[in-house]
Formats: sequence, C-alpha cells, structure tokens
Amino acid sequence: MHVNYKTIGKRIKETRIQQHLTQAELAEITDMSVSYICCIENAKKHASLESLVRISNVLGVTVDELLNGNQLHNPTEYQTDIDLLMSDCSGSEKRFIFEHISAAKSILRNNGWILTEKKDNY
Repeated sequence: MHVNYKTIGKRIKETRIQQHLTQAELAEITDMSVSYICCIENAKKHASLESLVRISNVLGVTVDELLNGNQLHNPTEYQTDIDLLMSDCSGSEKRFIFEHISAAKSILRNNGWILTEKKDNY
C-alpha cells in the first residue's frame, strides 16, 4: 500500500500555519527537532504514528484528518482540504465558493468531462 506522505506533510504545514505556529514552535511543543518537522512537511522523512499523534494533538486535529486521502476507497478524500481552505472564510465567502463548486460539478457531469473515474467518487 502506498502512503502519500506529501499530502500528510502538506496538511501538517497548512494546519500549522493556520494555527500561527512556526516549525520551531511546533517542534518545541511536540518535543521534536525543527529539522524533523521540516522533513515531515516536505515528505523527506516518514512520520511515525507516535509523531503524527503528537503533532495532531498540538494542532487540534485528528490523525484521521492528517491521513485523509490515503485509503483506497475514501468518500471524503478532499474534505479535510476543503475544510482547511474554507476555515477562515466568512459565511458569504463560503456560499460563493459552494455555488462555484456546484456549478463546476454540473458542468463536468453535463458535458461528460469526467473521463477516468466513476461518478460516485465525486
């Protein structure tokens, strides 16, 4: 099984930035080195389960949120990414984004532009 460490690192970095934490601050709180945090975020090293638990506890997210998208059959593959993207949006911004996503989905399906994946994966 392939684990997408780039996605995990990206989620850690995005969440850390949203929490207004530097790599140094995250490293200090989790009792890890700054270079290790940097390597995890850049997928140069693979975080252990213990490291992921410590990081997720500090960032206030679940390990599931960090690992999301690594399962073969994952109906919520981009949900965490969307949640992170919209976390600092106002209600009207969220509605605007929702309307655009809905329109894009309709256009894709109505024009048959979904080529390689089943519709139920969307």
